[in-house]
Amino acid sequence: MKLYCFGESGNAYKCALALEMAELDWTPIHVDFFRGEARSPEFRQINPMGEVPVLVDGEVTLTQSGVILDYISSKTGALGGRSAAERRDILRWLFWDNHKLSTTIGTTRFLMNFLPPEKRPEGVVPFLHGRLKAAYRVLDDHLATRDWIVGDGPTIADLSCCGYLYYPEPFGFDRADWPHVDAWLGRIAGLPGWRHPYDLMTRAFPGA
Repeated sequence: MKLYCFGESGNAYKCALALEMAELDWTPIHVDFFRGEARSPEFRQINPMGEVPVLVDGEVTLTQSGVILDYISSKTGALGGRSAAERRDILRWLFWDNHKLSTTIGTTRFLMNFLPPEKRPEGVVPFLHGRLKAAYRVLDDHLATRDWIVGDGPTIADLSCCGYLYYPEPFGFDRADWPHVDAWLGRIAGLPGWRHPYDLMTRAFPGA
């Protein structure tokens, strides 16, 4: 398998983690995102959406992290829950993550760390921080009485929702503010196959 990715991408990290934890043989293919490679005609032959991650498994090419996570889980039988009801709940959390959590974190982190200050739109980051606090509260409350997001073991719901929360760049998230999320992140990091995003994928800014 090949995963087109770059180290700073939280969405790519979710998929890299799933590949590692499912014990699959895979190779990261670095995409020079910040120099426009994902928008190049050559890359759009792989993914017309011009985004990473992209997973290539033989004749199968998949885009969008949620689809890739579902594929890895379905292919291996790992990280997918124990019943049809759990599978539906996993999908519910994947959709929530993409709508409420990861997309907002990704935008906030990009504005705060990878865009020059003079290009940051006024007032947007504080607005996004407000939305993120509401999302963190939902996740923290959910984890107050359980170890994992769905069922009694780790699933792709956990990998989806945690994807951006291990990055060192500031985006308005402090683990100490969310004790149940903090404990959950510790449990995930203790799983076989867990590695930091910058240990799994090549960074665009290795000296940052």
